[in-house]
Amino acid sequence: MTPLHEVIMNKNTSINPVWIMRQAGRYLPEFREIRKDNPNFIELCLNSKLATEITLQPTKRFNLDAAIIFSDILMLPYGLGQRVEFKKNFGPLLGNLDVTTMSKIDEVDFVEKIYQVYKTIKFVSSEMNLKNKNTIGFVGAPWTLLVYMINQQSPKKNVKKDFFKDEYLINRILLIIEKFLKIHIKNQVDNGANVIQIFDSWAGLLEERDYPNYIYAPTLNLVEYVKSLNIPVICFPREIKNYKEFCEVVKPDAINIDYNVDPLIISKNIKIPIQGGLDPKILLTDKENLKKQALKYLDIFKDHPYIFNLGHGILPETNPEMVECLVNTVKDY
Repeated sequence: MTPLHEVIMNKNTSINPVWIMRQAGRYLPEFREIRKDNPNFIELCLNSKLATEITLQPTKRFNLDAAIIFSDILMLPYGLGQRVEFKKNFGPLLGNLDVTTMSKIDEVDFVEKIYQVYKTIKFVSSEMNLKNKNTIGFVGAPWTLLVYMINQQSPKKNVKKDFFKDEYLINRILLIIEKFLKIHIKNQVDNGANVIQIFDSWAGLLEERDYPNYIYAPTLNLVEYVKSLNIPVICFPREIKNYKEFCEVVKPDAINIDYNVDPLIISKNIKIPIQGGLDPKILLTDKENLKKQALKYLDIFKDHPYIFNLGHGILPETNPEMVECLVNTVKDY
């Protein structure tokens, strides 16, 4: 059994596996070399040879316990025919949303459009299995994908003023999202992903009264689906105001916390395995501070099943030497 599975499934507290959100990508010079010749981000995600190379780059540099596929949560709207592009220094831009056309898309067309992602997973998992390490597949949570698809860009602070005006439209889109997320998850698992993480990057935008409709119910459906495939599922409802309630309602196998929550309170209130928490900005400081902050999390969770990670994705300006220092600190604990 892999260290990650030991912690998630066997609730082992004697080890602390480590991987890092966005570990494959922008902070690594070898990634930037590839990126120079491949400016189109979506095309790069759909180049299984390069995406495999990028996914494995951090695992060659650092003693990480898992590879997370180099891909994007927006492969879902892309696979459903919505235009998706990434603008430098701005982020994702999505085209108009045509629900009528989208509702006619079938599974075959969707899978064919993003099939290269599954090929990448197949290549990566054959490599990781040899090392007894995990291959993590992932999806965006329904709420976060809904935000991108309707808002057509990152909401940053809040969604468009009339975002909630057409409830019928929202419910139709959510049904389409859920259907194709299940297809997307199944194909990742069939090709070797042995952990699935669900990223709800914009959970923090909602008021608590809206959690049941937009976060709890749709995410619970996905969590139950992943469990039915006998694969552990980790949820990351970033900046949600009530992690405890989320865990009690949605019941993921493990929960990733963000850096705005108090890890001490989490360790007392949440029974399931915990992942993450460290502020990515700490990797921009110095090694002494980094060790001190990492040890704080390791100490707090020393009697709790815990996977070391960050409270959000690694920042592009991070020095790889700091990542090396972080991974070694966790491994030496």
